[in-house]
Amino acid sequence: MLKSLKLIVALVALAWSTTAFAEVRMSFHSFDGSVLFGRYPHAFVVLEGTTSDGRKVDENFGFTAKHTTTAVLNGPVEHKIMTESDSSVRSTNRHFTVTLSDAQYARVKREVAAWHNAPGKFYDLDRRNCIHFVGRMAQLAGLKVTYPASMLRRPKQWLNHVAKLNPQLGAKQL
Repeated sequence: MLKSLKLIVALVALAWSTTAFAEVRMSFHSFDGSVLFGRYPHAFVVLEGTTSDGRKVDENFGFTAKHTTTAVLNGPVEHKIMTESDSSVRSTNRHFTVTLSDAQYARVKREVAAWHNAPGKFYDLDRRNCIHFVGRMAQLAGLKVTYPASMLRRPKQWLNHVAKLNPQLGAKQL
């Protein structure tokens, strides 16, 4: 009986410790852009942590045009999911971070895949750009999101706006 009780306690402790440390965080970033370096303003999300099954998460996703040309100004163009290098992530603006459940994390990953695999020309500077992509990720995390027309090409300003819409985040304006 004592041996069985010790085994049960050990199993419960193991399960509890794994679950206690399970946490995936999604951070919302903006990049100010630079004409000198050929990068336009951009928004993206960073996912970090550990799922409840112990899988490490360290990834980031943004949505952009596949080719940066003037065609972007004329309507839908081919798209891609973009990832940033660790050094690039460190040089961006981290606006706020939310914690995701395993179910939310799985939903975010499915949504990233859906945007990646969308057929045809899916990127549109005014209707489906990096801000809309990041906004969708925020909605999946339970945040309130709106898209004022004056901010659709201003990721930093827009993420500050989303932070104001969600005061529970306690985010500072950048």
